[in-house]
Amino acid sequence: MTINELQDEVIAEFEDFTDWMDRYQMLIDLGNDLEVLDNQYKTESNLINGCQSRVWVQCDYTDGLIKLTADSDALIVKGIIALLIRVLSSHTPTEILDADLYFIDRIGLREHLSPTRSNGLLSMIKQIRMYALAYKTKEEQQ
Repeated sequence: MTINELQDEVIAEFEDFTDWMDRYQMLIDLGNDLEVLDNQYKTESNLINGCQSRVWVQCDYTDGLIKLTADSDALIVKGIIALLIRVLSSHTPTEILDADLYFIDRIGLREHLSPTRSNGLLSMIKQIRMYALAYKTKEEQQ
């Protein structure tokens, strides 16, 4: 599936809930379903700066695709990173760099996060895009 198709799928799922308490619960459920991040990847270099909570993002590059895994010590934040992984993981660096992540605003996520969580969301996206840029640059040099 393309990034936009995945975003549309997320939007459709969130449209089923009009109450934000239900949407928060969905985020918590998504976080609980997230693949466990091996402790070896919970390092300072994988820690996202700018997040109120501790968030680790591991990025691997195989066969031209970026594979993301992550964890957080906060339930809602873990759900947010689970959404980002669902939409962005298993795509090429160029696809990730070119993606307009419209689902964040369409599901109302940005407006329902505290300022510190909103900054954390932007930091997670920035870090994922930095990984994509690094792998794209490396790809072009080969």
